[in-house]
Amino acid sequence: MKTSILIFFLITISLCSFSQEEDTKIVDSLYKEDQFYAGITYNILGKRPSNLSQSGFSLGFHLGFIKDIPFNKNRNIGIGIGLGYSANSFNQNLQITKVSSGVYNYSILEDANAYSRNKFSEHLIELPIEFRWRTSNATKYDFWRIYTGFKIGYVIANTSKYIDSSESLKNSGISSLNEFQYGLTFCAGYNTWNFYVYYALNPIFSNEVIINEQPLDMNAIKIGLMFYIL
Repeated sequence: MKTSILIFFLITISLCSFSQEEDTKIVDSLYKEDQFYAGITYNILGKRPSNLSQSGFSLGFHLGFIKDIPFNKNRNIGIGIGLGYSANSFNQNLQITKVSSGVYNYSILEDANAYSRNKFSEHLIELPIEFRWRTSNATKYDFWRIYTGFKIGYVIANTSKYIDSSESLKNSGISSLNEFQYGLTFCAGYNTWNFYVYYALNPIFSNEVIINEQPLDMNAIKIGLMFYIL
């Protein structure tokens, strides 16, 4: 009887030890965080002329992959370098009219009741670079994060659309929009919900676009939510 109890006791200890070894293997000391992202933003036109205004919702959608590179032993400080896609629209009263091949005319629509829609849109391939701080560890999935950095975007497609009661005009491949756009990024939050802002450091349009006898120095500001997953 005592022998049976002893054998049972030894088997139990062996199984517990094996289980602990398996649990230890599951904990990844080289874990990485937040390598995929998706976000939605409200897009604002900054530095716009006094008679240029926005209307309705101007939305942006963002997704991509970031390589997480921790610096320290706790793996809660590091950088992220990634590749992403972004689609953005801007509803406003700047009408873009094609005059000839590669030549466009820009004018401010003064009467908002004269048209039903006027917007331009962009599609970009982006390279985000982030400095990352967070309170995570190998087994903790709900944590605080602050990510700040720089983002470079290349415009792969752009369009403008104007619609009124009598006509619908659409242009694409507008050459006077800057192909390269870049700016500062900031993201902070807890778990799923993260506040995100992007502030462009260069204008949307090239210097050849003149409004009110001045180059149109308008830039993009994007404010919204960013979601990260492993």
